[in-house]
Amino acid sequence: MRVKDLSKGDRPRERLMASGAAALADRELLAVLLGSGFRGASALDLASQVIAHCGDLDGLGRSDPHRLLALPGIGPAKAARVTAAFHLVRRAEAWPERERITSTSDLAHACAPLLHGRTRERLVMVACDTGGRVLKRAVLTEGASDHTVLPIREVIREVLTAGGAAFGLAHNHPGGSLDPSPEDLEATARLLEAAETVGLRLLDHVIISDGAWRRIPL
Repeated sequence: MRVKDLSKGDRPRERLMASGAAALADRELLAVLLGSGFRGASALDLASQVIAHCGDLDGLGRSDPHRLLALPGIGPAKAARVTAAFHLVRRAEAWPERERITSTSDLAHACAPLLHGRTRERLVMVACDTGGRVLKRAVLTEGASDHTVLPIREVIREVLTAGGAAFGLAHNHPGGSLDPSPEDLEATARLLEAAETVGLRLLDHVIISDGAWRRIPL
């Protein structure tokens, strides 16, 4: 199915404009960047093929543009656009020294800039290597003023894609309360079980307000 044949609420570009980039899956974000597919394949299909061709998002981000040209539907313009986009991200996120997560406080500090001042609940994930070095920090979901979802499969996939061995989560409560809801407790327990199943370590899950934070017991 072509992207333009989808309902407007399901089209990646329209969803990005309506709900923000955090609401889109990896292939949807890449489809927006690619702009179009080719005969017999939509932009979403092409995005999936590009990611699979490079192994994962990290591989894609480090790919030479000429490697992308080997894929049907990828010409010089698309290859250059994708390469330039990832290079801009690396420049923007380049840190003098890779951040480490060695405590709950470190996790809260790493996530707080993405959560402070938000009027809607959002979920932030930090993926780390075995030494606690941060490999990826990302907003996974953004919901309403009093709730957001915790997509367990997506969390696990994002950590594995980043090459992580451990990860931490944080979400905000715009109303200021640091008390975990029953849904917070249940989702955290389910995520802990899922992580252990695939050999990942859940470091912590914290609730962050503009002035404080609180750990959700695991």
